[in-house]
Amino acid sequence: MVKINEVYFSDIYVTPDKTAYIPDTRTANGLEVFAPEDFENFFRLMESSYDGKNTSYSVMYEGILYRVERTISIYGVQYCARKMPKTVPAFNSLGYPVEVSKYLMTLTNAAGLILLGGPTGSGKTTTISSLLKEYLTQEGGFAYTIEDPTEMPLDGVYQAKNGALGLCKQTVPVNSDWGASLRSALRSKPRFIMVGEIRTPECANEVLRAATSGHLVLATIHANNVTDAINSVVKYAAAFAMTEDLAFDLFSRGMLGVIHQHLVGVGQKKPAVSYLFTNPDTMKGDQVRGIIKSGKLNLGTSIEQQMTRMSRGMNIFPEV
Repeated sequence: MVKINEVYFSDIYVTPDKTAYIPDTRTANGLEVFAPEDFENFFRLMESSYDGKNTSYSVMYEGILYRVERTISIYGVQYCARKMPKTVPAFNSLGYPVEVSKYLMTLTNAAGLILLGGPTGSGKTTTISSLLKEYLTQEGGFAYTIEDPTEMPLDGVYQAKNGALGLCKQTVPVNSDWGASLRSALRSKPRFIMVGEIRTPECANEVLRAATSGHLVLATIHANNVTDAINSVVKYAAAFAMTEDLAFDLFSRGMLGVIHQHLVGVGQKKPAVSYLFTNPDTMKGDQVRGIIKSGKLNLGTSIEQQMTRMSRGMNIFPEV
């Protein structure tokens, strides 16, 4: 028999009868029963780490971090635990299109919001964590993350290629107050801010304000496509302390790019991506910013044109 950490898998599902399942390696979505010899130790750790309040939490099992989701089914408690990598993977190992990876690397010195949307389990956190690590190793500077729970091992000191140092501090929002945590982050004068997930109106509000105040903000949100990701942030923000018109205006001014990804393939899946970027030089005209500011998100043609131009190595920001 093998031990749980010796087998590659993304998620392990444990039913109330303590049967464990992991994705099989033969089909796109199928599962198979998994019975490692140390399952009881792992199960006890998941049970004992629940604090009675937060159903999402992390556990460290023999040197590997797992993100646990505890839910109640009609037959009792069940768990889903996502196995996190020991190290943050290099961005060029994620399977992103080469032209997209190259463009994202040019945004190291930019300010604004890079928003990553996608369904649950599509690797959004891995992608933005990897991108943040890349920026820290290129430029250095102070990075501040807000996550619940923390997932990737980003905390620490980085030696940047330009000779500078980078520092990343990972934090958890106190009492699930994402807005207060973001305001605290801004007072710490970070170069980079990473928000694990936009999930509250106040969080969306503060993200938009941070993206328009000189920071490079990386964030994820559950969304079905690029347009849905933009709409979701705007609707969240407008539900807190601003009008929808102001939210669209802030998004248009703060946006650097919106990427949507989902995973495809069998076994070790790769991301399929669509994207839309704005010109990081806000002094130049940009059709995309104008469309978003109007609130009429007819972005299909812009997305298609940008993706075509980028794949051909052309300038994706033609003069207006």
